[in-house]
Amino acid sequence: MTAPDPGGPDRFRLLATSIAGRAVDIAEARAGESAHTNGQVIFVSAAGSVARQRSEVLVQSALLGAGSLDQRWVRAVWARPSTAHRYLALEGRRVLAELAGRYPLAAALDLDGEPSTASAQESLDTARSRAKVPDPPEWFGVIKPSRLMAAPTGPGARASDKEVRLEFDPIDLPEADDDGDQEQPRESKIVKLFENPLFASRALSDYFRKLLGGSRTSGDGAAGAEAKVRSVRRTDKVGEHARPLPTRIRFTDDRPGIAMGVGGALHPEWDVHNNRYRPDWCRVIDFPLTADADISAAGVPRDDVLRRRLSRIGLGPTILRGRPDGDEIDVEALIDLFVDVRSGHSAPEHVYLERRKLARDLGVLVLLDASGSVTDADPDGLAVHDHQRRAAAILAATLEELGDRVAVYAFRSQGRHAVHLPAIKAFGQRFDATGRARLNQLQPSSYTRLGAGIRGAAEILKAEAGTPHRLLIVLSDGFPYDNGYEGRYAEADVRKALEELHADGVACLCLSIGTTTAVDALERVFGPASHAGAATLADLSPRMDELFLAALRRLGEPIPK
Repeated sequence: MTAPDPGGPDRFRLLATSIAGRAVDIAEARAGESAHTNGQVIFVSAAGSVARQRSEVLVQSALLGAGSLDQRWVRAVWARPSTAHRYLALEGRRVLAELAGRYPLAAALDLDGEPSTASAQESLDTARSRAKVPDPPEWFGVIKPSRLMAAPTGPGARASDKEVRLEFDPIDLPEADDDGDQEQPRESKIVKLFENPLFASRALSDYFRKLLGGSRTSGDGAAGAEAKVRSVRRTDKVGEHARPLPTRIRFTDDRPGIAMGVGGALHPEWDVHNNRYRPDWCRVIDFPLTADADISAAGVPRDDVLRRRLSRIGLGPTILRGRPDGDEIDVEALIDLFVDVRSGHSAPEHVYLERRKLARDLGVLVLLDASGSVTDADPDGLAVHDHQRRAAAILAATLEELGDRVAVYAFRSQGRHAVHLPAIKAFGQRFDATGRARLNQLQPSSYTRLGAGIRGAAEILKAEAGTPHRLLIVLSDGFPYDNGYEGRYAEADVRKALEELHADGVACLCLSIGTTTAVDALERVFGPASHAGAATLADLSPRMDELFLAALRRLGEPIPK
């Protein structure tokens, strides 16, 4: 075999991007693993020759560019390795033949005969039939449906955390309404020094404002008004996963055809000073995190006490058959007993049906505080973020093992126009090594506009959980703070967001793990919701079933005023 290329497979990235029609990375697969792609990265054979890796890149990127690995085709070969193998043999030859007219490298590949199919649908139909299909060359690699189905790809796919930047343009958002008197917090004269025009950094001013406990002066506008920031995501195509933008698209640079817009959903915010909502005040954006390959995906510690406690929660009715006593006769068990007796067997008379509330009928979204306020460390040197990140992992793994629908999101903010909800594990995904790697790479930063984070997470929970019982678990230090969002204003907005959850039939449990937040402060912030605090999750595990049930039972109670 020819010696491997010292430059590495990344040299083919531009070629693959050109053929696939979208940004594609190149990496080496694990030793002994065939070439494949997950839609975002093409994995070539480890230590392969330059020619071998180039051929693998050509066929895999051609499949992506032709749409042969779109989810509708991949779904059809899911859990059917023989069909997937035959489909790859047919479709690989077809797309390479089409590519040969534009890329001499594809024309130079040694492929016997002409393709026998003219479309992906025809290739799939032939692969499913009993027609003879020649085996593909080894450098075709394989199709891995599980990796391709893990996340949408292509133009219009949802933005990753690296694509979405905290630069937003409030051009289409309502400005602060300054009418009406507001109760202003005490002005800090020290902080005012840092608002001198000589200090060009808004971040520096915000930092000292938070550090010294001051607030914005009355001359800066009403609570909730922040500095202008701007965000863009560029595309020249609209794919099947694209969502309509809630604001108009505008051109912001001189290059024609580059559309710039702001995505996300607008949510209101409660203005306690004027006793009214500020409509469409905060922009909340959820997007999938991408895990770096070198980030460790360590296993999740097992909490047997937590598992036993949560396994006791039964929200949906289920029927137990073949019971020694129960509510009514189990006809099938009675027939089986009759057959056994006539056959000369002595069988137990378990011929009753018993109805119990044992079925897991719960959808849970764990919302993890990833703001800069959770960087404080305990006496052992472990940050609050580490405590809460560990708690999120244990809760997600335990609930998933028990059969509940689980999602894990983080939240942070930088002004009302940039409230981010990065998805660590979405509903329908497994909390596998990739999910654990996403959680491990999460680093706290920015601020805590908690009310907007709760409203955004609640919309995801209501839309995607797919269960009649829904629970939002908020892991936070209970200290809401952002630019123009603090004190009584912030606490009232969080309470109002929790009241909205209650009215929508969504339960909420707020947990403060590893924090030193006073009990009265948690009461002010999380008043209408169930909440608890402890040094570690293990301290709460023995009564976690009581906390879950208390949160769910509150839905039947009137909203406290």
